[in-house]
Amino acid sequence: MKINPVKKALQAGEAQVGTWLSLESVFAPRFMARIGFPWLTVDIEHSPVNWETAAIMFGAIADADCVPLARVPRGDHDHIKRVLDAGAMGIIVPMVNTVEEAKIAIAAAKYPPTGNRSVGGSIHALNFDAAAGDYFKHANDEILVVLQTESPEGVENAEEIYSLPGVDAIFVGPNDLRFQMRSESGDDPSTEEFEAMLKRILDAGKKTGTPVGLHVQSVEDVRKRIEQGWQFIAMASELNMMVTEATRIAKELGLSKSSDLARY
Repeated sequence: MKINPVKKALQAGEAQVGTWLSLESVFAPRFMARIGFPWLTVDIEHSPVNWETAAIMFGAIADADCVPLARVPRGDHDHIKRVLDAGAMGIIVPMVNTVEEAKIAIAAAKYPPTGNRSVGGSIHALNFDAAAGDYFKHANDEILVVLQTESPEGVENAEEIYSLPGVDAIFVGPNDLRFQMRSESGDDPSTEEFEAMLKRILDAGKKTGTPVGLHVQSVEDVRKRIEQGWQFIAMASELNMMVTEATRIAKELGLSKSSDLARY
């Protein structure tokens, strides 16, 4: 059975830089998986990707020797079981604020006796170049479990969450964290306040020996965050890359209507 190279690299202390897939397209991942990113995440939380399309996307990514991950809508048994049975080689679970929420997500990703994932299916084994029986035997060791810290509550519980067996990495969604830090009057946190919160997450990861990462929008930020000690880093998305480059070309041709789309 094929090993999960991203999980192995993170365990070895290496940085792994991938990107997000926001478009419901079976063609985009075929190209993106051959660019050189070690992993691609199909975002099922904030995009209209349906289950059949997600399964085809996972297969297209895996067939190109890239690791397909899925961000689930929430960390419950049904969503996690479904993406793993569809062939995802790992999960990213949003809004994990408490130890109990973390335990539920971890258990859903692991077969008994470690967890409570239901045994069945066969598509998942294809992406690991394995027979179903071998997949059932080794999946607990190869599935990557990434939990998201996206609120001050999650930061308060960080060390206890990060110390749980089965947590392979932590991922910060900067937008949600920033919004969760807003004051009662709706004011955003200052840059200094936000960076202090990120440092608490990074420090908790270092203390517990758990790789931490976050979503960034530029190559410069990737390099800066790796230097700081962040490991699991998402660089923009295929949608952002497409719109950013198209906007640049349109500007050069004098055709650009707006640059606002470049934020996606």
